Amino acid sequence: MNNLPHSVTAALRRAAQPAPPAAAPRAQVRLGLGTPAALAWCVLGFIAAATLALSVNSYYVFVLAGIALVAIVGIGLNVLIGLTGQVSFGHIGFYAIGAYTVAILTTKAGFSFWLAWPLAALAAGALGVLLALPALRVKGPYLAMITIAFSFIVQHAIIEMRDVTGGQNGIMGLAAPAFLGLQGERAIAILGLASVAVVLAGYCWLSRGSWGAAMRAVRDSETASESIGLNPLVVKAAAFAISAALAGLAGGLFAPLSTFVTPDTFSFMQSILFVLVVVIGGAGSIMGPVVGAVIVGALPELLSSMEDYRLLFFGALLLLVLWIAPDGVTGLLRKLVAALRQPAAAIPPLAPAGDEAALPMRTRRTLSADGLTMVFGGVRVVGNLGFEVPAAAVTSLIGPNGAGKTTALNMLSGFYRPTSGSFALGGVALAGLPAFRIARHGVARTYQTSQLFGSLSVADNVALACGRGRLGGLLSARGFGDAAVRARCASLLAYCGYRGAIDIAAADLAHVDRRLVEIARALAADPDVLLLDEPAAGLSREDKSMLARLLQKIAAAGISVVVVEHDMELVMQISSRIVVLDAGQRLAIGTPQEVQNDPAVRQAYLGEEAQQPAATAARVATPGAAELLGVGELVAGYGAEPVLHGINLQVKQGEMVALLGANGAGKSTLMRALAGLHRPVQGGIHAGGVNLMDLRAEEIVRHGVVLVPEGRQVFPELSVLDNIRLGAFLYPQDVEARVEEMLGRFPRLRERLHQRAGLLSGGEQQMLAIARGLMSRPRVLLLDEPSLGLAPKVIAELFAALDRLRNENMTIVLVDQMAALALSLADRAYVIEGGRVVAQGSAAEIAANDALAKAYLGGH
Repeated sequence: MNNLPHSVTAALRRAAQPAPPAAAPRAQVRLGLGTPAALAWCVLGFIAAATLALSVNSYYVFVLAGIALVAIVGIGLNVLIGLTGQVSFGHIGFYAIGAYTVAILTTKAGFSFWLAWPLAALAAGALGVLLALPALRVKGPYLAMITIAFSFIVQHAIIEMRDVTGGQNGIMGLAAPAFLGLQGERAIAILGLASVAVVLAGYCWLSRGSWGAAMRAVRDSETASESIGLNPLVVKAAAFAISAALAGLAGGLFAPLSTFVTPDTFSFMQSILFVLVVVIGGAGSIMGPVVGAVIVGALPELLSSMEDYRLLFFGALLLLVLWIAPDGVTGLLRKLVAALRQPAAAIPPLAPAGDEAALPMRTRRTLSADGLTMVFGGVRVVGNLGFEVPAAAVTSLIGPNGAGKTTALNMLSGFYRPTSGSFALGGVALAGLPAFRIARHGVARTYQTSQLFGSLSVADNVALACGRGRLGGLLSARGFGDAAVRARCASLLAYCGYRGAIDIAAADLAHVDRRLVEIARALAADPDVLLLDEPAAGLSREDKSMLARLLQKIAAAGISVVVVEHDMELVMQISSRIVVLDAGQRLAIGTPQEVQNDPAVRQAYLGEEAQQPAATAARVATPGAAELLGVGELVAGYGAEPVLHGINLQVKQGEMVALLGANGAGKSTLMRALAGLHRPVQGGIHAGGVNLMDLRAEEIVRHGVVLVPEGRQVFPELSVLDNIRLGAFLYPQDVEARVEEMLGRFPRLRERLHQRAGLLSGGEQQMLAIARGLMSRPRVLLLDEPSLGLAPKVIAELFAALDRLRNENMTIVLVDQMAALALSLADRAYVIEGGRVVAQGSAAEIAANDALAKAYLGGH
């Protein structure tokens, strides 16, 4: 078993990467086959294997013992791979440490095997912790490379420490202990099988308890796990230590089984074999490592009659298993069983115990911030921000794109360490603490994109947050599976308006239910402050109304609610106080009415005439200009609820049309749909008489519709010149002449022609992105937020260049947060609110239309 066919190595490495958790019923997620079934299989399997070990000849006893040892290592790796999603290719190092610890202690220190064996597991586990603390700060292939390096270090250390380990010669003459009256390999085989049963039972308890749930949570979303008080590094280090200790435990049995240990016994290929056991059996399932160990250990023996073709058939069969069962053999069996039997009835939520039981009324602390500043690479994203969050009220943070709202929220929740400034909860300073500690102090958080733990059930998501990071004993479910905790979870879910089953996997939930469960999870920690980042994103009007009532109810229970939201109607409806940010600075603070009437706020959202570039005189519309771009009844979205609801617009040849509206109105979704980067649900898009609905993005570019995306998205490692040339990929004729034309339009780029694009300023990157788009010879140029994050002087220079394009009869569709600035150049404009066109007309008509201010600031 020390050799692995090379034909399976490539497939193994692909399959060993942690995959996103598949949706599954709660019982299967937690235990694989269910606790009673798993225990029954364990007992039957142990009896059968023990009977076999007592009846077959010594060779097959040795094979059976080897399978048991590989199964023990596989169960340990299943904790690491199956629960936390981390992959280690260096566990042969811990296996060797266990083997050599037993060999050295029994032959040179006079220890009995029964004392040396647990010490071997402890030594491997301790080294596992020492390796895990630095290694688990990296992910993916980097972690795999570190563990590979560790295995080589262990092997070479054994060779070099000749006085202790015997060097290349190893340690000989190891005696097997007596066990239940048995001697030699039979004693080791029975002891190994008993160890498999005990370790497997331990995995069952770990998997179904709070630590198992925490490990899955960290695998699904480290960010969200920190926001409920879990320390991902500690959780992953614990999994690594358990895994290493079990590898050492198996290694400690290998030494007396083989009667000698040498460095060559512990090759790197054996480490790949251990991972293969988990992958083939099924990562995350209870019986997976045992099934994998039987297949990997017994299959070569079954194919022994094929002599020279044995390894070839072995590799081919393993590849076949990986191909038809990417979730492993147990995953395949689980799918077959699920297809053959009727699905179990979902467990409905328990009857709620009332609002007071869900959120107990108590005196809660308030949050205050003073002088918060965040600087990224010399760019001040938030500067000197200060405000207080009143108790039992909703406070909203609003502002244009790039104002620093989410950055402020990330500082308050500990995901960013402020460059300067402070914030406190009830007088307790929190600035500089990691996110999980801030969560334990009583600050809960939700996210723009819902971050539930998809492999956990709805109830488990909420139950895990109840402890604020306290997980209890390693094999304990106390505080996680208690009836009182489960009743409180059901009560919280009902309080938040969730009416679905509580035992289904969170990955299967609809978008609105994901939002509600995420809020319930945040409330499970009984926080003093609740931070919500765009909770209404993607919700229907009815769902937004329900959300508004929920947030007001939460505030009425005494919790301070801080909301970042772009739906101004919702913000004005629920907020007691609004803090307005612009370019990282606090622009205004007050009640909704005061903020709506503040001239500085209207200037930040709608633009400032004093900063507008001097536009040329309005063009006279070309009589009878043909429609170049048309959109009809377009519906598009990212989930069950559409973002765009029946959009209609027309763009004529030579026009500049502005699309205006608040953040989240659907403008960028519309631009992505026009460019082919997002497939609409229904409706029509045509350009110059060509239907674009079924075309790919590159095909749409060939038809002359070119997008300059939000955020510039230049190729940072390429030079400015190479970025411009790439724009001419579809039209390679006269490239240098066209490059010269672009440099004439944007003289700044000539000075930096051979610099890496990633080193340019934001304004220069935007100029480069437009130049690259123009190199594609567009008939319609789509510009998405070209002024985002730019200084006023740079905006003026950029829009002057757009004005020149306008006068050259270029057809342009412009989305920009500065409404007045866009209207100063546009011929016509559409106002979009909630994915619908609420106003359209000439630029002058839209500028005078109250619908524009309402779309940006809410109200009437």
